[in-house]
Amino acid sequence: MRKFALLVSACTLFLFTPFAAAQQVDLMVGGSTLMSASTRSDLVNFQPPVETNGTYIGISGDYVGFRKRRYGINVETAWRYKKANYPFNSETYRPIFTDVNALFQPRITKKVGLDFLGGIGVATTRFNLPGANSCGAPGGGCVNYTSSNHFMEDVGFGVRYRFWRSFFARPEAHYYHIQNNIEFRSDNVFRVGASIGYAFGSK
Repeated sequence: MRKFALLVSACTLFLFTPFAAAQQVDLMVGGSTLMSASTRSDLVNFQPPVETNGTYIGISGDYVGFRKRRYGINVETAWRYKKANYPFNSETYRPIFTDVNALFQPRITKKVGLDFLGGIGVATTRFNLPGANSCGAPGGGCVNYTSSNHFMEDVGFGVRYRFWRSFFARPEAHYYHIQNNIEFRSDNVFRVGASIGYAFGSK
């Protein structure tokens, strides 16, 4: 996951930095947790777990520069820091949420602004079964997990406060509607937390 995070950070920096001089580019890192509520069904013996709790690490970047610097594009990903235990079969799992959003960023005061996000993405869950490996040709490496991918829609909201120069803090909340999220008890998941970011080109 560390290599994945570094790769996404490098790509985001490469794509967005050239525009920073003329517009605004934000890079953020944060922490959050999941919340999901659902009712238990008595129709089946197996009860999928509720996709909730855990510490999630997130990285994101956005470009703001359309219509007087109020509209832009946001890309973000968040993954569970530690694997969780899946019931009944000794598997562990790690959810990953990746999405691309339209962004509206109104300014309230010189130091306070809002972020409104809405878009689409992919909810990926990596399942690890102890002792299971799938190895290819020599030198190709082994894979000890399987992935389940689901299309999702998402909306988000954040309040940013610029506390020093171009550094800002952003408490935030995200809602994911995950299509056919059969591995868990609900298609509706909330992620709440906060990010620290730096705004390039901000005035």
